Amino acid sequence: MTLKLHLIGPIPKGDDVRRNWKDWKIEYTEKLSRIRDIVLTDGDVWRDETKPLQLVGHDTYLLRTADIIIVNAEEMLGVGTAQEMVIAKYFSKPVITILPKDAHHRKSNIVFNGTKIDDWIHPFVLAFSDLVVENVDDCLEWIEVFRRNPETKEIKDITILDNAISSYLNEKGGFKR
Repeated sequence: MTLKLHLIGPIPKGDDVRRNWKDWKIEYTEKLSRIRDIVLTDGDVWRDETKPLQLVGHDTYLLRTADIIIVNAEEMLGVGTAQEMVIAKYFSKPVITILPKDAHHRKSNIVFNGTKIDDWIHPFVLAFSDLVVENVDDCLEWIEVFRRNPETKEIKDITILDNAISSYLNEKGGFKR
């Protein structure tokens, strides 16, 4: 069975920025290509910014038709990537997030309200990810297991939002605004 892996992450905004940009998808493609029978897609192949609705439609179609979404979260996520993570859950797609320790959305030994958290991951990134790893190499085995037997992997869907609300309300004793 061929798996379609869809890459999402930072894309330069404007021709001037793109000229000096190091395309992270090249490294990801090289490493993911070690997996047999895959097709890699990314939204950067069609980028007509003069047609915003069609651009959203293009990227959403790629999410809908993918088997697994791979997120580059090595740097701060933009609005497009964050939205694509939510859309992936709408389509019940597995989301693997590449997020090294001590990156923008992951901090070691950080203190919030007097409580130290050894390995803090941004709550929204964590909620919409099915797997968080530090580098691409760390997700290869997970992908192979998913290919052989997808039922062994619990994949979140859009009900993660309802679950989050319920968790909050239960913790707060039913507090509602």
